[in-house]
Amino acid sequence: MRQLLLMPIRFYQYCLSPMLPSRCRYYPTCSDYAAQAITQHGAAKGSLLALKRLLRCHPWGSSGYDPVPGTCSAKHHQVSTTHKPRQ
Repeated sequence: MRQLLLMPIRFYQYCLSPMLPSRCRYYPTCSDYAAQAITQHGAAKGSLLALKRLLRCHPWGSSGYDPVPGTCSAKHHQVSTTHKPRQ
């Protein structure tokens, strides 16, 4: 099931995305986020996470670094932002 969901994402990434101007508000891009979410969390939960991300991606939304929950990079980012330097 995962591979079936990843096929249209990969098609978009390799065939359609290179022809479109870059308009990404987040890092990783929504298509990368969707692929990572489906790979990490499975078809159902990954698709739900990808849908939530797509709904957040609009001109009045926020932007910046937004990793898939539960990934190593998300955990590292949370730890590094709460770490206070010594004085």
